[in-house]
Amino acid sequence: LSVQWLGHTCFLFTGGGAKILVNPFRTAGCTAGYRPPKVAVDLVLISSQLLDEGAVDILPGNPKLIYEPGVYEFKGIKFQGIAIDHDRKGGRQFGSNTAWSWKQGGINILHLGGAAAPISIEQKILMGRPDVAFIPVGGSAKAYNAEEAKQAIQVLNPKLVIPTHYRTQAADAAKCDISPLDNFLTLMKGMTVRRSNGDSISISPKDLPESSVIQVLSYKF
Repeated sequence: LSVQWLGHTCFLFTGGGAKILVNPFRTAGCTAGYRPPKVAVDLVLISSQLLDEGAVDILPGNPKLIYEPGVYEFKGIKFQGIAIDHDRKGGRQFGSNTAWSWKQGGINILHLGGAAAPISIEQKILMGRPDVAFIPVGGSAKAYNAEEAKQAIQVLNPKLVIPTHYRTQAADAAKCDISPLDNFLTLMKGMTVRRSNGDSISISPKDLPESSVIQVLSYKF
């Protein structure tokens, strides 16, 4: 499985005969300096229809879109969309966020999108133990801060943690209210951190660590 970070919570997954894009965004605020994720794919998974996660009008071609919780199948891959609040007010501020769970290229993937509420027992049963979990860490009203991300990692016990939704040099400083990655990494002291010098990694089932490792991807500006 090849995983490419396109900025913010947007990732491209290539493997098992499918190209899947999660959370294409419009460039503004915290994403102002990223390139628009205009990539040709087979399927787009969306966590919410907010502009930093659901800007599908920019995509070329006519990919299939899935954006509601439920069970789906596409190209022989089963997807589970799991509803989890997009804020700390029971969904009353930003509504519901859809976390996506699927297996591609032999890897169990969980992308939490903009989860902001703790993971319930029912949600945990649906999510299982991911091989790779994409977890927001930068806070704001719409997603986990570092402490909440740490709690989610303890609940899920993923083999690989890829942090998302944090401030980078792409941010328009006046219009971005999320924290940098270092806040999360400081809190997770003691856990192994791997830094790739590119925006992509290749993951195979046999190379997965047994206990949780944080994998940081770098965006190429």
